[in-house]
Amino acid sequence: MIALLLSIVFSVALLVNFRLHPRWQIDTFQAIVFNYPVCFLTGLAFLPTGQHFELSQHESTYYAFLLGVGFVLTFLLSGVSTQKMGMTATSLANNISLVVPVTVSLLFWGKSKDFDGFNYMGLGMALVAVVMSTLKKEADTQASRSKEWFLPVGVFVMYGITNTTFNYLNAQYVTKAGATIPFTLTILLGSMLFGSIFWTIRLWKKQLTWHWKNVVAAIPLGIPNFLSFLYLLKALDVYDNNGAYVLPLYNIGVILGSSLVGVLIFKEKLSLVNGLGLLLAVLAIVLLSYQAFI
Repeated sequence: MIALLLSIVFSVALLVNFRLHPRWQIDTFQAIVFNYPVCFLTGLAFLPTGQHFELSQHESTYYAFLLGVGFVLTFLLSGVSTQKMGMTATSLANNISLVVPVTVSLLFWGKSKDFDGFNYMGLGMALVAVVMSTLKKEADTQASRSKEWFLPVGVFVMYGITNTTFNYLNAQYVTKAGATIPFTLTILLGSMLFGSIFWTIRLWKKQLTWHWKNVVAAIPLGIPNFLSFLYLLKALDVYDNNGAYVLPLYNIGVILGSSLVGVLIFKEKLSLVNGLGLLLAVLAIVLLSYQAFI
């Protein structure tokens, strides 16, 4: 449970970073690209004594590289969707994507035997809570006058695919003690390579302007980014790679935590529906994880 809580805390820290970017005029795209080398170096710092990182010729390396590309694409797609469709549609698509890995875990990975009626009730409440917690009024709803509705659909699909793949690769290939960090570093290398290529192309086409502050902004972004992945992997290990438990708790926890930070620190206002959604999220968490406490 501690690993899961830490993963949630560091994920909320990521959202705080993004919330502060406009205030400091940070180019979020460049901060995302530069955060991957920071992630990688953080991972090297967390390698156990006597252990070293090296790329192997195992097939898992290629899968991890592809997953790294998927994470970059998902981040970038989320950015475009947020700009074109607004925060509500994008946030909803992001968090509701937990349906994909949970469904796969239950139907194809034999985890349904571990679920009882209270867990299924909690899963249903979690989905409703996600919707209620992320609904906000948008000043400009572009969906009504454009065909860009496919952007949040793409966010839903990409987050669903990457989360499911992440869970599957962890279950299939992270089987040795101490293998969690090297596996995560391999994923980050894929993200770093693809992000660097994408950044170079955009710079060459003069689609962005270089500034050192975007590199500096990558430091407080990259460190919690790596730690959130690391502790999510550890949480999956603790719960026997059962994404049906871990991923709903993770997603709901991030929503609840980020909402509290938004209200207490950034003075954001919650509607009645948002507040009821947060209460429902707490109940969903209890129903989903009560076995861990008995």
